[in-house]
Amino acid sequence: MTDEKCAMLRHTVATVAYRGGKAVRDAPDGFSVFRAKHDVRTPLQILAHMGDLFDWALTLAQGRESWHNSEPLPWDREVDRFFAALKAFDEFLAGDRPLAASAEKLFQGPVADALTHIGQIAILRRIVEAPVRGENYYRADITAGRVGTQQSAPRREFD
Repeated sequence: MTDEKCAMLRHTVATVAYRGGKAVRDAPDGFSVFRAKHDVRTPLQILAHMGDLFDWALTLAQGRESWHNSEPLPWDREVDRFFAALKAFDEFLAGDRPLAASAEKLFQGPVADALTHIGQIAILRRIVEAPVRGENYYRADITAGRVGTQQSAPRREFD
């Protein structure tokens, strides 16, 4: 993989951390188990799935594809697991080992799927009247490698 592709993929993972952190931060009590409809995943189930996506992404990148449907943990622990999975994937991308899967496939599969699920959590936050503030994400301070819970403060949120 070219350095340019790796850099773009790492920046995308940092974007997932930034946007995902914003969607899960300060969620109201009871939000994790909110069910918009009987056949719609709860925010907790979505978050657990996102952790699974990045666990899977790491196995794909390492050439040992393995999928696991995790039983959701309590919200705070699931948030930690999500960020730990992002960190493990990002560390692999930053390392010296070559990718066993293409950057394009990693993006179109687990990474893009996670971006969709972040949007779902944001919509569910709006439904429970605890919306995530909109933001000019173009101006956000997002940096490859910053994939933990600690993110830069928003630069330009919308009212």
